[in-house]
Amino acid sequence: MRPLDRRLLKYARVTRVFLAASVVIGTVLAVLAVVQAFALATIITEVFQSGASLGDVMGAVWVLVAVVLARVVLSYLGEVAANASAAQAKSQLRTALLEQVMRLGPVWLARRGEGELSTLATRGVDALDAYYSRYLPMLVLAVTVPIVGGVAILTQDVLAAVIVALTLPLIPVFMVLVGLYTQSRVDRQWRTLGVLSGHFLDVVAGLPTLAVFGRAKAQADSIRRIGDAYRIATLRVLRVSFLSSLVLELLATLSVALIAVSIGLRLVSGDFTLFAGLVVLILAPEVYLPLRLVGANFHAAAEGLGAAEQVFEVLEATPPATGSRTDVPDPATSPIVIDHLTVAYPDRSENALDGATFTIAPGRITALVGPSGGGKSTLLAVLLGFVAPTSGRVSVGGVELADLDPDAWRAQVAYVPQRPRLLAMTLRENVALGAPTATDEAIIAALRAAGADDVLSELPYGLDTELGEGGRGLSVGQQRRVAVARALLRDSPLVLLDEPTAALDVDTEADVLRGLRTHAAGRTVVIVAHRESLAALADDVVRLTAAQPSRVTP
Repeated sequence: MRPLDRRLLKYARVTRVFLAASVVIGTVLAVLAVVQAFALATIITEVFQSGASLGDVMGAVWVLVAVVLARVVLSYLGEVAANASAAQAKSQLRTALLEQVMRLGPVWLARRGEGELSTLATRGVDALDAYYSRYLPMLVLAVTVPIVGGVAILTQDVLAAVIVALTLPLIPVFMVLVGLYTQSRVDRQWRTLGVLSGHFLDVVAGLPTLAVFGRAKAQADSIRRIGDAYRIATLRVLRVSFLSSLVLELLATLSVALIAVSIGLRLVSGDFTLFAGLVVLILAPEVYLPLRLVGANFHAAAEGLGAAEQVFEVLEATPPATGSRTDVPDPATSPIVIDHLTVAYPDRSENALDGATFTIAPGRITALVGPSGGGKSTLLAVLLGFVAPTSGRVSVGGVELADLDPDAWRAQVAYVPQRPRLLAMTLRENVALGAPTATDEAIIAALRAAGADDVLSELPYGLDTELGEGGRGLSVGQQRRVAVARALLRDSPLVLLDEPTAALDVDTEADVLRGLRTHAAGRTVVIVAHRESLAALADDVVRLTAAQPSRVTP
């Protein structure tokens, strides 16, 4: 585990400014610590050795008071800056993570796991708070304070400076060894938490099914078992943290004690002055303190560093290659050519698509049929730019899809996935997601075309009704029809539909098909179809299998 991960500074740029401020504040604090030691030593020696009165040492007293106040103010400012920096750094890192997930696309997300990623983007990034607000400031002080304090000690006592020079490097050595020992345990802790989060999300989503089949209690036992594994992993990390802090504290204490014993022996023999002894004894703990705090705060930040490793796995993942051309050919008038298209997933032994070759005619409805696993949904993912082909190419009007800017291309596309998702907003906002300026009349017309009249009549506030997360409040069939209405309202030249009438009864399906035929006139429509009714709607039928060439049936 890296004590200072440059990637955390790269993705959270605000920390660079904070580190520069920390260097200045840390240096000033180190100098003030030296001034404080000299002022305090002066007061003590003048009073106890020379018999000076309070008035005689008031100058040194005022210097001491000013130094103490200055250290308090600077420490406060450093704390405020550290907390503000941590908040901004976490925000920047979380934004970078979410933007990368958007670039990687929903296919990658489905294979990664929503529960694990949600935990990573929330608790995982929040766990870095201790790293930015505690660990990094102490790391700066661990460099500046020992240097300034060590030089001051050297001016008073060479032997004490030698002891500091020999024992001080042992603390970072032990920190590195402990960090290496801790890394595997922190990684195991986060992997267990990711499994727990994903499993809990699956259980909540599938609770009705589990209850019907009498497996709800068994899943509760499974969650309890994974939770116990996470608890044990966390306690192991804490045990290492406490033991390593004990080692660092013991090393620093013994080092200071060694300096104190050497000074005491020389003071007794009269070979050393009280003033020099006091300066060294006051500065010695100050020299070791930052390194001790670095060790303690490193373990406070260890969970965040473990989560950061998972975050960087996402940030360093390679998204599908994208182009920059914005002159997108019109898919409603330009053919889409699939030429020897092959797509392979790393976790599958067989290709999802293997040499598919056919043409999607412009302005017509094309149905993709074939057995489950034949690559129909994969082809839609390629057309959306969510999956990069392993070989072969897709071109629109003679322009390769890989050369087009993905945002410019997707602006021409309306899409209904196999499992459409509605957001926690009003019905109006959900339908108008791709056409935010659409009028209420256009939204209602799209809903009627999608056979969703009952949605409008059943909801208490019509278009202004707030839907719950994931479309809660609507049936699965109603959610699908609202998603179809959203695609129709967008009025895009290319419409991609993945099983748009699944979970619909025969009469409702017929209404949706009539609406599609009417509202999709003049557009290029690609439908993934398992039902014969959908295939019958199409002008062209493409039969896809992973192992055989595609065939187009007019």
